Amino acid sequence: MIKALKDLSRRFLASFFGKKDDIKIGFYGPPNAGKTSLANIICKDWTGEDMGKVSEIPHETRKVQIKEKVEIEHKGKKLTFKIVDTPGIATKIDYEDFMKFKMKKKDAKKRAKEATQGIIESIKWLDDMDAIVVVLDANENPYSQVNITVVGNIAARNKPVLIVGNKIDLKKANLKRIESAFPEYEVVGISAKKNKNMNEFYESLFRLSKKV
Repeated sequence: MIKALKDLSRRFLASFFGKKDDIKIGFYGPPNAGKTSLANIICKDWTGEDMGKVSEIPHETRKVQIKEKVEIEHKGKKLTFKIVDTPGIATKIDYEDFMKFKMKKKDAKKRAKEATQGIIESIKWLDDMDAIVVVLDANENPYSQVNITVVGNIAARNKPVLIVGNKIDLKKANLKRIESAFPEYEVVGISAKKNKNMNEFYESLFRLSKKV
């Protein structure tokens, strides 16, 4: 009850005095969907620095990464964001999966433990976000247990959401499947690898900020 009253008060003050200066955006989604790649593009474009390291090995990001004061300008409008890149959400983590990437058993077990801790940390951070960008691989089944878990956790907190279908440069990409799976949210397609459709993404991001 107290939290609900605080949220209501915050939204009332924001509407009365204007939008907050620093909108906290959380990047969520399954491992290897492209969260950090997208965050890197944004941070590189507007701060000149990368957000974090990317890799083909799942759970490369195992701790929450934050970039303060990312001022984005689009079509003459400016907004300042705090970008929060979170570890990929998974319903199961098996150290043997990491060994497929020629990782030693000891290192694989360590990575699995860190990945599990990262998932717990990601969920904890949800309550602190002003809005969420969910990054999904547009080539994968959007109805997966992981995606339903991610979006379900966000929906339970009533946060503004933008869904990004990444990797649209690949032949199997299908945004319509994502739109059908989550019709209540706006979906925008991009390719973080090819830096494609970023203008459309920024337009969607600015629309999302209006819901905060």
